[in-house]
Amino acid sequence: MMVSMDKSWYRKLFSRPQKPVLEVAPLKTDYEDAEVQFSMGLKFANSESATQDYVQAAEWYRKAANQSHCLAQFNLGVMYANGQGVPRDDAKSVMWYGKAAQQGDASAQFNLGRSCQRASLRAVPEAAVESRIEAYKWYQLAAAQGYKTLDTSCTTMVVSSMTHADVADGRKRVAAFEVEKPKHPQD
Repeated sequence: MMVSMDKSWYRKLFSRPQKPVLEVAPLKTDYEDAEVQFSMGLKFANSESATQDYVQAAEWYRKAANQSHCLAQFNLGVMYANGQGVPRDDAKSVMWYGKAAQQGDASAQFNLGRSCQRASLRAVPEAAVESRIEAYKWYQLAAAQGYKTLDTSCTTMVVSSMTHADVADGRKRVAAFEVEKPKHPQD
């Protein structure tokens, strides 16, 4: 036996309504929000499709980083270190790592330590000592947060070229370190 479509209850059940029952307003995205900007950066940087765009990712990270978004600052540091979407620039990389490291990001602290260690190898002797002490400080701060490195000899290599006074200075800097509170433009 076949059911006829002429019956109104059956037609209502299987037919599309002419107008939606609930009007749903489109969600407005706040593109001025640092977290939204960071998410946009991630979207462009990590997409495996044709939408991957490091230039766009860097722009979105920069917007969030300028609002003191720690992970955006770190990611921007990585992008400058690798020349992804921006020209390779060690000074800018160190600057962004430094901003994130000051906010307590362990990955940024480790990368800043590595940058200081590399600088100590290229620097004149007076500057090399300062770079090694800073490398020690950043490595220790990252390690205190449980940051695991693939190369555990980093700190050992830095310490092996430091005097006892240099190590003591590095320990004082570690003890004196205080995480900076993010500065927001609206404050």
